[in-house]
Amino acid sequence: ACKHLSHWLSPMGIDDLTPEFSPSAQTSGSNLAAIVAGLRHSREVTHKIRHQGHVRELPCRATLTQIRDGLLAALFPSHYGCSNLTDETIDYYVGHTLSRTLGALTEQVRRGLLLAPENRARFEEADCAACDIVRDFAAQLPAIRTALVNDLKAAYRGDPAATSLAEVLLCYPGMRAVIHYRIAHALTKLGAPLVPRMLASISQTETAIDIHPDAEIGPHFFIDHGVGVVIGQTAIIGENVRLYQHVTLGAKRFAEDETGALVKGEPRHPIIEDNVVIYAGATILGRVTVGKGSVIGGNVWLTRSVPPGSFVSQAQNRLAEEE
Repeated sequence: ACKHLSHWLSPMGIDDLTPEFSPSAQTSGSNLAAIVAGLRHSREVTHKIRHQGHVRELPCRATLTQIRDGLLAALFPSHYGCSNLTDETIDYYVGHTLSRTLGALTEQVRRGLLLAPENRARFEEADCAACDIVRDFAAQLPAIRTALVNDLKAAYRGDPAATSLAEVLLCYPGMRAVIHYRIAHALTKLGAPLVPRMLASISQTETAIDIHPDAEIGPHFFIDHGVGVVIGQTAIIGENVRLYQHVTLGAKRFAEDETGALVKGEPRHPIIEDNVVIYAGATILGRVTVGKGSVIGGNVWLTRSVPPGSFVSQAQNRLAEEE
């Protein structure tokens, strides 16, 4: 296999191939040079997509995954960090972990700022702006942990199968998705571009739950089971809301400008008020409001607002739509 690799690196490597490799099936070094040249032409001339034509420094997904692990370890050190910490070592561990993690996060935020509109961050301003964002984010970590503990308790109360808070924290994909959301949302509100979206993407890959970091979600939030849940960018969710698997809070239509391009950032996702339960498979689309204390049944397709205290089932919703 090593000789096979050297074949790509040197035109002379073809003579040294072991018998199991057929030279006729390989690409010569000269062809490799042509492929590299063709890719360069696509990158630099015909299909150039670099931001502002020159930005190469991008946030790194692998590094952000490590940063995410560090933040989880700092927030819940015994659960996501080191399992044998003591009262004497836990603060040292958290401090050391945060020092390393926040330094790495600052660099990733700086890279993200280079992709922001020019009126928000230039190259020479990105370093200072990234430091400010991460400093303010770090100051919010105790409050973020408080919010997450409230979400954790809501999950424990809301699921009779949960035997302990530790089980919810370690085993529930919905809880893990909410942790990612709270972190990403805080960074978004502080003005960090791209990095929060990448953290949300990492969460979606691991949990199959898609929560846009711009969404506004109140305290005591619980996603049970969770797979297939989608919460759109402009969704607003109140306090003590519970969602089940395959719930979608999406857009019904997309506004276009005079050129036909989609208008970015328009409110287009649902508003879910306090103490609402939305059961599995329900789809709620558009800027509609689900009133406080309502229950939306499984597999309901809802494109209209419902008043507080409503119970919406498939049959009831079908009749209401017909009226």
